[in-house]
Amino acid sequence: MEELKEARSKIEAIDKKMAELFEERMQCSRQISELKKLHGLSIRDSVREAALIEKNRKFITDSQIEEYYVDFLKNTIDTSCKYQERLLCGMKVAYCGKNGAFANIAAKKTFPTAQLLAYSSFEKAYAAVENGECDCAVLPLENSYAGEVGTVLDLIYSGSLYINQVVSLPIIHNLIGMEGSAREDIKTVVSHPQALSQCSEYIEKNGWKTISYSNTATAAQYVKDLGDKSVAAIASDVTAEADGLKIIEARVNDNPNNTTRFAVFSKVQNKPSLFAKEDKENFILVFTVKNQAGSLAQTLNILGAHGYNMRSLRSRPMKDLRWNYYFYIEAEGNINTENGRDLLNELSVLCANLKLAGVYSD
Repeated sequence: MEELKEARSKIEAIDKKMAELFEERMQCSRQISELKKLHGLSIRDSVREAALIEKNRKFITDSQIEEYYVDFLKNTIDTSCKYQERLLCGMKVAYCGKNGAFANIAAKKTFPTAQLLAYSSFEKAYAAVENGECDCAVLPLENSYAGEVGTVLDLIYSGSLYINQVVSLPIIHNLIGMEGSAREDIKTVVSHPQALSQCSEYIEKNGWKTISYSNTATAAQYVKDLGDKSVAAIASDVTAEADGLKIIEARVNDNPNNTTRFAVFSKVQNKPSLFAKEDKENFILVFTVKNQAGSLAQTLNILGAHGYNMRSLRSRPMKDLRWNYYFYIEAEGNINTENGRDLLNELSVLCANLKLAGVYSD
């Protein structure tokens, strides 16, 4: 019995140390939650969590208890995240639309415990973060079928916020209308221009007229208020349920692999670790170049010379200068390195209005 008493005494001493370390760890979690709020980052990071477990399990020398330590780590991470969720319940996230809009779904997916605030336009949602009404905004960046959202790209160029996270959301469009209506009754379809574009073949095949609305959820609200069986909206199933509308036909996307990338905007620029994996990091640049032959090509050559792989290149007309354009680039690699700083220094000589608009991890 003395051996049992001695073993229990050791466990009590270890538990005391573990309690002290647990408290210290949770204090670090509090700091992390504050940084995530500031940078507009999600609470869960599955890639980081898996890497942490894989790294820490190697500290265990007894293979018989390794699996129990992995469970212990998973529970510890879950507890830490639950604590961060409680701390971030007061976080305010702006989006464009209303409950059930795809932006609302993306915001809820990214910040499940935050307070979501709806705005009537991309500009107003963006401005809500700039003026301090909200901590971050979730806005659509591009759709795999219809392309970029030009208004949001213009905000990236002209605004003061940074992209610190990019979230992909599968888009499933449905034809929704009044209870009792059938596809044969429909004459007019209303939705956001992007949604109409993503279902254009389906709409043209049925010969329907279209009306554009600021977002899919507002279009559904219009159908509900109108109460006309000949008018339907294209929107999500969440919107249909929220507005008490009927799904006349599900999955009407022209492309079944329809996905929209949403960007999370906040006031503070994210900076990855110097040792972050190159293949996991990405960055966004917006800039203008001199109006002379070869200027853009020189810019792209500099990017390639520093070993960064360009994922996309877009041009957009500048609002205040006719026939002048700015450029938007997404590239792979860690920009927060000496090589990255050299790249930006070289580009600043060649480019006007150069802005590192976003840094995010896949």
